Amino acid sequence: MIVGPGDDAGVYLLSCGQAIVETVDIITPVVNDPFLFGSISTANSLSDIYAMGGKPLTALALVGFSSCDFEPDVIKKILKGAINTLNEAGVFLMGGHSFEDPELKFGLSVAGTLDRNRILRQKGSNPGDVLILTKPIGIGILTTALKAGKLSEDDIREAVECMLKLNDSAAGAALKSGATSATDVTGFGLLGHAYNMVRDSSVNFIISRKDVPVLPATREMIDEGMVPQGAYNNFRFVERKIEITGDLSEEERLLLSDPQTSGGLLITLPQSGLNEFRKSGVPFYIIGRVGKGTGKIIVRA
Repeated sequence: MIVGPGDDAGVYLLSCGQAIVETVDIITPVVNDPFLFGSISTANSLSDIYAMGGKPLTALALVGFSSCDFEPDVIKKILKGAINTLNEAGVFLMGGHSFEDPELKFGLSVAGTLDRNRILRQKGSNPGDVLILTKPIGIGILTTALKAGKLSEDDIREAVECMLKLNDSAAGAALKSGATSATDVTGFGLLGHAYNMVRDSSVNFIISRKDVPVLPATREMIDEGMVPQGAYNNFRFVERKIEITGDLSEEERLLLSDPQTSGGLLITLPQSGLNEFRKSGVPFYIIGRVGKGTGKIIVRA
């Protein structure tokens, strides 16, 4: 085992530099449409493999549901959505397991391969690196508003497209650009995942709040009180581990802590790698930089 628990996925060395990369993820519905939910959950499960610089190959489906509340047709639609995304990614569904659960859940265990000399780890950034993000944030807030009936799936179409978008191209661009570290932004929010990248290190991440991309209608939904409990929990976890310069409102703090589903990659790369990343055509946003430090997140309002 060359990468154990604590990173985005585990890595086991086979031979001649080839390694297996494995992960598992399971979520509750973030949209109302079963097919879309299956597709989004699959993209979310594949993301950890991409975040390590790997190529996913096979998957096992995991579905929990109450047989008294859900007809088989709903489960079939979820699986069809999953297979649709797996086909897009070139991944084979090998089987799976179902279990009785009062709350609907779906996800995948995914296995892939990678080159042991080209692993993207959460740690490894250097002072002077730029910090980039490949998808806007706000998904947790918008899906909370959807569940509350404040917004429809049409209203959050851009968020849905973000969740459906695979992180394969972004990972490929990161490897080509000489990325020094990477992770995918999911349940711990931007600040939580950024902190995982600097914790117990000799660098700080300096994040410019105004440069962090935000999905449309997100701030309006914060004003409506549509903030998931996870955002509050995430901020409580990181609040003593970050330093805020300037006036950052509670709403902005919660936004930066908003749990994402199938979020983008958070990548550090040398300044010299930016042009190469741009050539890939993958959308990205420069949200800050890496400096010498003591493993802190500094947010500049």
